[in-house]
Amino acid sequence: MSAPGPPAPLAEPAARVGRGWTVSLALAMGAVWVGWYGPIQILLALQAAALAPPGASKESVLAWVTGLGAAVSLLSNPLFGALSDRTTSRHGRRRPWILAGALGGAAALALLAGARTVAVMAVGWCLVQLTLNAAFAALTAAVPDRVPHLQRGAVGGWLGAAQILGVVVGTGLATVAGGVAAGYAACAAFTLLATLPYVLLHRDPVLPRAARPPLTWRGFLAGFWLSPRRHPDLGWAWLTRFLINLGNALALLYLLYYLRDALHRPDPDGGVLILTAVNGATLLATVVVGGIWSDRTGRRQPFVLWAGVIMAAATLLLGTWQTWTGALCAAALLGVGFGVFTSVDFALMTDVLPAAAHRGKDLGLINIANSLPQVAAPALAAPLVNHLGGYRVLYAVAAAIGLVGALLVRRIRGVA
Repeated sequence: MSAPGPPAPLAEPAARVGRGWTVSLALAMGAVWVGWYGPIQILLALQAAALAPPGASKESVLAWVTGLGAAVSLLSNPLFGALSDRTTSRHGRRRPWILAGALGGAAALALLAGARTVAVMAVGWCLVQLTLNAAFAALTAAVPDRVPHLQRGAVGGWLGAAQILGVVVGTGLATVAGGVAAGYAACAAFTLLATLPYVLLHRDPVLPRAARPPLTWRGFLAGFWLSPRRHPDLGWAWLTRFLINLGNALALLYLLYYLRDALHRPDPDGGVLILTAVNGATLLATVVVGGIWSDRTGRRQPFVLWAGVIMAAATLLLGTWQTWTGALCAAALLGVGFGVFTSVDFALMTDVLPAAAHRGKDLGLINIANSLPQVAAPALAAPLVNHLGGYRVLYAVAAAIGLVGALLVRRIRGVA
């Protein structure tokens, strides 16, 4: 008689997930991106300009607020991932955290809507990052929980599509809602409502209490270090993601100010929305196709490499062709590259996870490669724009960083 296998939450999934599960997960993931990028693209920049005290630049205020929020994100994502790994609720490991994160995120966005000082603005944004990262960590971990390896590129593609649609919807709501407070309220409502189909319609496998390892604080904290010496593929994959995301963050952080101050667009808010829509259209044309193609070939590295090269070229275009036409072309190319990168890199990351028992925590550590660039980008971007050459230098540096990240994917040995 064969030995019993691991409980369902800890087993490697074999059955393909259905379309309904994928769509509802993607909708919930898109809701989180609406809650993040309505503020990041439009609302926080407008608030920073309105609330900056005398003697402080709007760029510095925005850099401090977004940097503090990203620092909270850096810590909260792996923490909530680890907590969801240990959750033995009858509703599963992930669903309670998805619902709690969406509820908390909506409340924090409502707090931001009423902010009248930079301090309240910073607290509100930190709470948005804290709560939405709880939902994001659990949603991300649901993929290796439920999706077999050879379907992860396709599912990652749909999640990438949800990401860019979330950015577009969040930017659109922030632009057309009729003011900063109304923009926050619209993003909050969407974030909560779009999460409900996944929470209400799909059950998670329940972790038996006997399968949960004993808790010691020393062991719990030690688990947040994944040695790149012991797991070199994970280390190189993390560094690749971090550098490409840092280049992208540098390119996007001051987009509103770039249109206003460098291109002198009469309607920079509307310009951001148009560029986001162009970027989203080309991303949607490649994100699912790239993931499916990667699944069919069984290869990840070439897709990540060439996606990073395309993104670096597009970023450099922003610095060298400073016209509205140049910005449109750069946005389109960024969409092509980021679409393929988003889906295939996500599949690559799930393929190098060390163990099933702590997928949420490990993916949370991997997701630091998404949030840490939000901390580093303001620290790099503000002096580059204000003191070291302006937007041309900013975009040249961003392109170089992204290109290095793309080349480092070749150091991964365990995934083709």
